[in-house]
Amino acid sequence: MAYKPPNQGKIGQVIDVIVLLALTIGTLYIPLWLGLAGAAKTPAPIENPTWETLNQSPVAVERWNALGFADPASANDIITARFDYSFAMGELLIMAVVVIGYFFLIIRLSGKEYHEVIAEKFGSQK
Repeated sequence: MAYKPPNQGKIGQVIDVIVLLALTIGTLYIPLWLGLAGAAKTPAPIENPTWETLNQSPVAVERWNALGFADPASANDIITARFDYSFAMGELLIMAVVVIGYFFLIIRLSGKEYHEVIAEKFGSQK
């Protein structure tokens, strides 16, 4: 006797797709909306830059010119930008709680479904 999972209706499938799409878009957009992403680089500009003070070779200068950056001052922020590796301990702890909570939620829900499948397949053991 093979296990036959319950059928899901078309409306249920459409709702599942809409919820998953909303969660995906929300997951990608909310960090940008809250200002938690996209600002990882901080420029450290040099006063009165030249291509030499920006450590650019003649070949690199040609490439900058081809990109439309003929003046070293216009490329100053791009060249001197450095990543900001700082983080807030509170945000790290919140993220850890969310990830660990999600893990336990999945274990709990999967355990219930596992027991339901076993009960359907082999009968209740109670």
